Parts: sequence; structure tokens; C-alpha cells
Amino acid sequence: MTTRYQQRFQDLLDALRSAIEPGEHFTLGYSAEQSQFVRLNHAKVRQAGLVSQASVHLRLVRDGRQAQQQVTLGDDTALDSQRLRDALAQLRQTLPLLPADPYLSLDERAWHSHSLLEQPLPELGEVLARVEREAGDLDLVGIYAAGPICHGFASSFGAFGWHQANSFNFDWSLFHANGQAVKANYAGQAWSAEQFVARLRQAREQLAFLGRPAITLKPGSYRAYLAPAAMDEIAGMLCWGGFSAQALATGNSALQRLYNGDACLSPLVSFDEHVSGSLSPPFSDEGSPRQDLRLINEGRALERLVSARSAAEFELQANGADGYESPCALSLAPGHLASAQVLERLGTGLYISNLWYLNYSDLPAARMTGLSRFATFWVEDGQIQGPVSTMRFDDSLYSLLGSQLEDLTCERELILSTSTYGQRSTGSSHLPGALVKALTLTL
Repeated sequence: MTTRYQQRFQDLLDALRSAIEPGEHFTLGYSAEQSQFVRLNHAKVRQAGLVSQASVHLRLVRDGRQAQQQVTLGDDTALDSQRLRDALAQLRQTLPLLPADPYLSLDERAWHSHSLLEQPLPELGEVLARVEREAGDLDLVGIYAAGPICHGFASSFGAFGWHQANSFNFDWSLFHANGQAVKANYAGQAWSAEQFVARLRQAREQLAFLGRPAITLKPGSYRAYLAPAAMDEIAGMLCWGGFSAQALATGNSALQRLYNGDACLSPLVSFDEHVSGSLSPPFSDEGSPRQDLRLINEGRALERLVSARSAAEFELQANGADGYESPCALSLAPGHLASAQVLERLGTGLYISNLWYLNYSDLPAARMTGLSRFATFWVEDGQIQGPVSTMRFDDSLYSLLGSQLEDLTCERELILSTSTYGQRSTGSSHLPGALVKALTLTL
């Protein structure tokens, strides 16, 4: 089935093909969204709006040179086609002024891909009614975003890809009168009112504990449970070049020792780039089909993300990674710990809901530092005693997901990126929580 977004892309593609001259090659990327945004404060709507936007990214190639330009689109197909032809003319003038690109690599296959994920989105009224019913008496602050996101790709070699998917993302915090907060999120492609209510009620339960006196811990090593949201911050750090072929080839990856075979993680740890069925398109912005990849298997490094440029520069086989070689749909395999048994298994230690301000304190050692944030609790004998004052941790991934990892939860949480820089992001992670024997707090 051809949607109106795909038809617009096809019309632009036809206009471009008719204007291309012999000896020229092109790639054309398309992105569009129609997003409903709602901002809430004290569980009531304070701002609502609809964002509808589209753009194309044109790359012109000739004689080993390439130039690129982005064109913002409107609702007039004829005017948009003219803007695209004007961009093509500008790129023609630019190309002779540029040097040949030694790492230019084009996928000349005439591949085809089409995915349409149109699971029904909830009615906005239903979402707001659930919020009012479950948290209307609380200081709930958050942003709800929902709607279709579209991506297309075509090349002069006959490649054509189309991906359109509905998604929703509700990111909120519940604030206590003392200024402390519980942060929560519910996102995905298939809406479940029951799961949404369960998330709201879990946040409400945690909020009640924030009224207890704060507990200050001394620096040292503590048994800890890292909830999926906290694991997402750690996984996000790994996406900063951890699996990148370019970073690994130049010695700038935090997972250098793992990929060199000089270190390993726990056998419980298996990371995949799982594009199939995700919000991200199954083709890269460079013009190659993406595939699911086993990045780490049972603690041992396997595949890496290889873009077309890295393949040309380092004599590797490209596997559909984008130019920045970061996972778009990172998945960590589940473990054996039931979420309902987390507090019991933790016993005495830290329950960490979120982390923030992470950075590397020692990149070659995969050592990270950051702060606890939102609903971090001290637990004794499986019972929450109270909130813990903000603390800084500093520990190595080879410890947290290696020697000190006790188990991962068998339930996982799908976390969609909340980034709206330029447009809604399609990045995602699918992560369990992690029970670790020791987490090092420094101050």
C-alpha cells in the first residue's frame, strides 16, 4: 500500500531522475513526521500542538567527487520539485571545486525494501483520561509525543527503500513536595492501557518513599540493582563509538580490549543490533540495507558496525551502519531474574532507577562516571528504607557487566529515544535490569 508520504517521495524522485545528466549519480533520502505533542504540568495539559514536517537529503556524485544538500519541503509538490532541481543545479556548480573523495563508496545494488508498521495509536483523550484517573492528584510533569515517522531512500542505481511506523513516547516525572522526583517513561509502537497504568502506579509507589529522610552513604562498593532506565544510560555511552569500526580501527573505542580479545564480559551479556521490527528504517542513510547483527555474544565481541566509508578506508565489509556507526536499535538479551524478585534478591544495597551526566573517566578501561538521579533507594533485607542522596559512581564496564554482574532480569523494557533535535528520533534500546555484586561510589 502506498501512503501519501510515499507518493510525495515518489513524485520528487521522478522529478530528480528526469533532471539527472549522463555521468551523474545521486542518492536521495527522505524523512517526514506528523507528531502530536502535549506538555503536562500538575497532570494537566499546559501546551498542545501538531508538528508536520518533511525534508530530503540530496547527494550528487560525479568523477569521484560528492556534494550534498538538504531541502525542506512544503505541501506543494510542484514547488518542492523545483526546489529539488535548484539544489541539484547548485551541487553541479559545487562539484568541480571539490577534491576527489578517496573513501567514496556507493552501493550499486538495486535493492528494494518496504516496511509499514501502522499499529493503531491511542486516542489522546484516552491517554489524558488515564493520567487524570491515576495521577490527577499528583504533580506530574511530562511530555507526550505520538504519530507516524517516515523514512525513504532511493539511488540512481535503482535502490528504493520505504519505512513508515507509528509510535508513542510519554516521558514524565512525579514530584514530591520536598523537591525530589520519580522519573518514568512508557513508549513503543503497540499501546497497552494496562502497561501504562502499571507504570504510573509503580511511579506513584516509589514517590511515597521519597518522603522519608534522605540517607547519605559513604564512598565505597555497594551491592546494587540498575533498573532498565539506568542501564539505558550505560548502553548509551557504549553507543559513543563502542561498536564503531572506525573507532576500533583508530584505537578510540571504549570496547577496544574486548574486540582485541584482551578482556571479556559476563557470559550473561549478549548485545544485538536488532533492526527488524524496530522504529528505525531497515536501510542506512548511506544507502545500504541494514541487517540484525550479533555485536557481543556471551561476553565475547563478534561483529562491529561498519559504514561504507569505514569499509573503504580499512578494507572491511560494510554491513549497513550509518556514517556515525552507532547502534540504532540496541538489544541486550534477558537474564533469569524476575522483576518481582528484585528487592528480595538485592537484599541490602542500592536500587538505582536512573543515572545521569555520564562520561568516561578512563576510555581504554571502559570506565564510566556519573551521578545517581531520581528515585535511588537504600534497601535493607529486601525492603526500601528511604531515598539516597545524590552520589557519584565510577566503575568499569568490565566490572559492572563482567566480574560483578550477578544476573539480568527476564523482563525487558523498550526505551525509545526522547530526542526531538530537528525531528523525533527513531533510536531505541531493549534492555533488562541488572543486579551487580558491587558498584563503586566515589563521593
